[in-house]
Amino acid sequence: MKEILLLRHAKSDWDANYGEDHDRPLSARGIKAAKRIGRLVGQTGRVPDAIYSSTAVRARTTAQLAAEEGDWGIVINLRPELYGATVRTILSIARELDDSVHSALFVGHQPGWGHAVEALTGGGAVEFPTACLARIAFREDQWDHVREGRGTLIHLIPPKYLD
Repeated sequence: MKEILLLRHAKSDWDANYGEDHDRPLSARGIKAAKRIGRLVGQTGRVPDAIYSSTAVRARTTAQLAAEEGDWGIVINLRPELYGATVRTILSIARELDDSVHSALFVGHQPGWGHAVEALTGGGAVEFPTACLARIAFREDQWDHVREGRGTLIHLIPPKYLD
């Protein structure tokens, strides 16, 4: 069984002095939410085997804070193509994984992450707020066999439910 986890970056700070959109940092609320999601994943014992993050500051900071707070002990792989990515990008990266990897977390952005959940599960519209985590399971043993429409949404957790 393979699992794709999608984590939207946490709330960003629109008032910060950041220049390009790519460089926008997290807000204090976003930092708190990223840590909460990280703790939750760590406490479940279902830590991903691999992490891939957009290179945008808000995404990579979300990944770093979640991994540190949850004590995941995993190297975060930064992938520029995850900034503005589609489901095809996510599946392309997943297909690069060794089949010994059972779960991969992708940290990125809207609207791509909401569309990816919809495409991977063959489902309807999904609201995907900041710092929301989706876990999608596939009954496949090889990443090459993971396809759109074949996933089952195990959970969709927005951070407001973690207080």
